[in-house]
Amino acid sequence: MLQSINPFTGKVIRSWNGNTPEEVENVIEKADRAFRLWRDTGMDKRAEKLRNLAHLLESGKHQLAVEMASEMGKPVSEGQSEIEKCAWVCRYYAQYGSRLIAKKTRKTDADKCYVCYQPLGVIFAVMPWNFPFWQFFRFAAPAVMAGNTFILKHSPNVTGCALSIPELFREAGFPEGLAGLLLTPEDEVPEVSRRVIADERVKAVTLTGSCGAGAEVASAAGSAIKKCVLELGGSDPAIILEDADLKHAAAETAYSRLINSGQNCIASKRFIVHESVYSEFLGLLAAEMKTVRMGDPMDMKVNMGPMARFDLRDSIHRQVTKSVEMGAELVTGGSLPEHPGAFYPPTVLKGCRRGMPVFDEETFGPVAAVCPVKTEGEAVRLANDTSYGLGASIYTRDTRRGEKIALELNAGACFVNAFVRSDPRLPFGGINRSGFGRELSRSGMLEFMNCKTVYIMNG
Repeated sequence: MLQSINPFTGKVIRSWNGNTPEEVENVIEKADRAFRLWRDTGMDKRAEKLRNLAHLLESGKHQLAVEMASEMGKPVSEGQSEIEKCAWVCRYYAQYGSRLIAKKTRKTDADKCYVCYQPLGVIFAVMPWNFPFWQFFRFAAPAVMAGNTFILKHSPNVTGCALSIPELFREAGFPEGLAGLLLTPEDEVPEVSRRVIADERVKAVTLTGSCGAGAEVASAAGSAIKKCVLELGGSDPAIILEDADLKHAAAETAYSRLINSGQNCIASKRFIVHESVYSEFLGLLAAEMKTVRMGDPMDMKVNMGPMARFDLRDSIHRQVTKSVEMGAELVTGGSLPEHPGAFYPPTVLKGCRRGMPVFDEETFGPVAAVCPVKTEGEAVRLANDTSYGLGASIYTRDTRRGEKIALELNAGACFVNAFVRSDPRLPFGGINRSGFGRELSRSGMLEFMNCKTVYIMNG
């Protein structure tokens, strides 16, 4: 049984039965059949369908945002922005997709030689709850434009959002079965995932989620010798140097930390601040964090809703409490609100260090762990002192210095004087325990394509 529970009211919205084995087989068969049709569909026609999809997303953005607000607490205003970004990625690949995977001639000893790119087939996509539409569309737009089809296994607590996705593809005119969906209860996910990945009709798998889930999927994909892309967690550092514009740095990093109630893999989480500006930055950061308006996610004036589930709220509170017991000090927040809902207040901790949960672990909530450092070198060492490697940001008025540090950091993306964000034009992904492979840009298309060499000598 799958349940959708409103994290603002705590009430069950709806329940669904999981798929039977026969229904799973039917979804796989339809996706495979759709691939045989879709791979032979011209790029212009694929682009047309993606533009249709973008239009449907934009015209339905309010209702889709309401669905997110109901199921996982994202404010409607923020949800609408998420849907607009999904429309953007569809239009981006509709416009540039054919160019990104165009055939490339190579000069060799052959009479004719070129490299072309062909779709792999059915892709199994395991997606999380925190960005129910964007996480999916940043995989799907390039994969579908490349000629692949997919089977989506979404997080059970956003089943209402998940059900709207195949319907959007159907309305946009995509072939029946191209957008497959599995409804899988949490306790059945490992078994169903292994079965789908092992199926010879499924050619690759992508997962956005936790390190534990990523390890299970990667193991199954490895056993089946299939391509796998993983976008996992992060503990992104934000380095604040002594020459930074502190007001700008505080505003940027606070905004990054509070997007989606802090449930964001690329949010600034570890704030590494030069000791000469440490106290001033702490005050500015705390002031920025306090400006947030928490409340009913359906209220357009609210910019921070509850966390997606009560267990997630309790988990972040345990990390904060344990870190305080180990010597971290609360600057603001850090207590459970008395009013109903899975709320957690914007929280700033100072004096954080290695060994504390808020430093060592991913903090998936509105918590900023602030650490003082004496030198630039110490800042870089502390930033790299993590098992993750998704994103990082550096704040300094000396952009050459910022670029130098960016090249020294172990991360998939480093932003100078800006917070880390995903963009259809840029590769997105991490290293180490943050995963492997890339989404978006040309890289996102090529992940699920066969790079084929064609070498021809005259007979």
